[in-house]
Amino acid sequence: MTNIVVPELGESVVEARVAKWLKKEGDHVNLGDPLVELETEKVDLEVSADRAGVLTSIKHAEGADVKVGEVLATLDPRGNGKANTAPETRTAPVAPVAPEVRATPTARNVAREAGVKLDAVSATGAGGRVTKSDVLRTKAPSAPQASASARADQPASYGETSPKRPVGREGGPLRSSRSEHRERMSKRRATIARRLVEAQHNAAMLTTFNEVDMSAVMSLRERRKEAFTKQYGVGLGIASFFVKATIGALKAFPQLNAEIQGDEIVYKHYYDIGMAVGVESGLVVPVIRDADLTTFAEVELSIRDFAKRAQDGTLTLEDLKGGTFTITNGGVFGSLMSTPILNPPQVGILGLHKIADRAVVVAGQVVVKPMMYVALSYDHRLVDGREAVQFLVKIKDYIEDPAWMLIG
Repeated sequence: MTNIVVPELGESVVEARVAKWLKKEGDHVNLGDPLVELETEKVDLEVSADRAGVLTSIKHAEGADVKVGEVLATLDPRGNGKANTAPETRTAPVAPVAPEVRATPTARNVAREAGVKLDAVSATGAGGRVTKSDVLRTKAPSAPQASASARADQPASYGETSPKRPVGREGGPLRSSRSEHRERMSKRRATIARRLVEAQHNAAMLTTFNEVDMSAVMSLRERRKEAFTKQYGVGLGIASFFVKATIGALKAFPQLNAEIQGDEIVYKHYYDIGMAVGVESGLVVPVIRDADLTTFAEVELSIRDFAKRAQDGTLTLEDLKGGTFTITNGGVFGSLMSTPILNPPQVGILGLHKIADRAVVVAGQVVVKPMMYVALSYDHRLVDGREAVQFLVKIKDYIEDPAWMLIG
């Protein structure tokens, strides 16, 4: 017998949840066949058969939490067919069973909630898997036409009598059912909850704020956007400016790119910038490796790719591994100001916000400028207030005069 075990799940990930068994006991499997889908705090992944045989025993049912190295199932490599080998009885022909559609766990959940059949969805994911985006592109069956009684909110035509609202015993409107339901936290949501509390308990976290005049960046984008898109196939956003400005500030204040390990400070001389992406299942932070060596176009392409794969549920553990500093942009959701929470073991996180026209004083005159509030949360155990304020001012200088990113 061969044991199928929970594989290494990546840096700091030690536990997973059995999301869905793709094979059942007694099934014959070939080398490389996916057996089970696991849900982790970071990504969903499949465990495949490392040899052919018969799946003889499943040790953990769907929904069970399992740890790295724990046995998921056993496989008999000597088996060459179904374990159940009762004599065949010929009866009337039976319609063939459609093969199971390969889909990410996120796609399955979205399809179930939307009433979409997975076998009706065109798959674009790796290995022919259906992704969340594929499901969202497929519309659920339309609801039946509303009856006349359901049109009470429409004005009555001449000669019609508007339906009366049902009333309760006291003469007021009849209250709808006061229902509620429970659902188990996903591994990702449970981990986010735990890590956010840990971040506040284990670090001396403070936040400093500033505001940035976005006129120069917006003017530069307006002048260059068409040529940039034509040359690189991606739009020139504000994120790449802030990534480059952040790297310049990290070089000036290296303690923001460090971490605490015991009683030692580990200074990192590379710049792996995490870009927080909010999706329905929770926040993920894919990482741009060696961001100081990338071009503006490469940063924009990476961010676009991360956003798409985060929605599809196809980010890998390698995409999320490590990171020396994080940038989060609440402005895409309309946030005007917020206090970002550290992403341990990092000691700094930059929060971007909505760009809004505001009246500001320039050379004694009140003028309207496109302004953005920025926030830096930092671990005061390693970063003093003076360095934190100067770090944010350095970013402000780079954004308000982008030429400094080339010569500063």
